Amino acid sequence: MSEVMFDLTGKVALITGGNSGIGLGMANALAAAGADICIWGRHEDKNHAAEEKLRTHGHRVLALTCDVSDERCVEECFAKTVEVLGRVDSCFANAGVGQLGTPFHKMSTAEWREIFGINMEGAFFTFRSAINYMMEQQIKGALVATSSLASKSGQPRGEHYAATKAGLMAMVRSIAVEYARYGIRANCIIPGWIETGMTAGILGLEIIQNSVLKRIPLRRWGVPADFGAIAVYFASDASAYHTRDTVTIDGGYIRF
Repeated sequence: MSEVMFDLTGKVALITGGNSGIGLGMANALAAAGADICIWGRHEDKNHAAEEKLRTHGHRVLALTCDVSDERCVEECFAKTVEVLGRVDSCFANAGVGQLGTPFHKMSTAEWREIFGINMEGAFFTFRSAINYMMEQQIKGALVATSSLASKSGQPRGEHYAATKAGLMAMVRSIAVEYARYGIRANCIIPGWIETGMTAGILGLEIIQNSVLKRIPLRRWGVPADFGAIAVYFASDASAYHTRDTVTIDGGYIRF
């Protein structure tokens, strides 16, 4: 397949939660492939550091402070993205949070709603803005959501997190069917055990090293850069006939 199909020159990619972890790994690869980049994140210092890194690729980069659980903030940030960068061709709903430790029967309604507010409603607000824009501008765009292995295997004391990640997959499949007629594609990525800020305190535990790492056929934790190629593929013309799918990147863990 020609490398031209993976050339993102002239395209704009939006990545929520793009200032660190998997989101930054995807943004870095998208910028390297020629795309102009907009990242959304809640922390200005992390946004600034990510912005500086992404600018080394020589393309336009915009970093906006955004809480995706805030409907109005999402709408304003999407409008600002288009105003500054001129368009949005691909939208990655990657922002997400998780909590561990509270048994399900003792979980508060506030805890439950906090995770749903960011992981599910945040993706809903983001994709709704993207779809409205793409339909209006007649852009055959790409929507990509970041799910989790918890959506398949479950997560004790993290039922709210697992539920949001399973909900994302169902939402993406439905979006893919409804908006295919407009040339809008929607797919989902399921990461495995990845070294990020969210997992920093978990992967180093001896019990995790012994029970999880040995089950990964590739015998290593994933890293954010492992998600660069799939991001470029979904944002590019190479995936023009690829929609309503879920791609698992976990070193073989879930199948072993």
